[in-house]
Amino acid sequence: MGREISRDFAGRTVDLVAIMDNSFVFAADLVRHIKCPVVCHFVRAEIRDVNVGGYERKEIFFSPEPVLRERDVLLVDAVLHSGVTLDFWAKRLLDSRPKSLRTAVLIDKPQERKVDFQPDYFCFQTASNYLVGYGLPERRGLYRNLPFVGALSGAQRGEGKSTGARAKKSRRKKRSVR
Repeated sequence: MGREISRDFAGRTVDLVAIMDNSFVFAADLVRHIKCPVVCHFVRAEIRDVNVGGYERKEIFFSPEPVLRERDVLLVDAVLHSGVTLDFWAKRLLDSRPKSLRTAVLIDKPQERKVDFQPDYFCFQTASNYLVGYGLPERRGLYRNLPFVGALSGAQRGEGKSTGARAKKSRRKKRSVR
């Protein structure tokens, strides 16, 4: 993926915008494989429980976006699930009038899409809902340090009686970060 991005942005500076926290490992590896100049920016989407009129609900809060007028922008996230977060950030970044905007994800889950959003670059597609490792956490924040992407079984997610379970390494791969 880094070679393809380098080829597509040849002779230009790339403003890479990484959506934190899940993309930190992927973005770090990706930026090391992009051969043209890169400026890194970091944004965050945070889900919070809020009480509105006596009812609990979840809201998404977003950090301020960088100003990228007339810049070539690469928006990076680790996993493209519903598309809501990437669609939001893409539209928000487009408001600053970049010269170009492309998106890159490590994992694409097209069957989970809630909005019509397709990444420009992705490493592989999967149907697994419970991926961990390579910076991706499970619900307690564990397994981010695994050097691979793995899928958890029901017992490993706490749905059974198994304890001390390990993530199973994913063998499917479309393309590498390089």
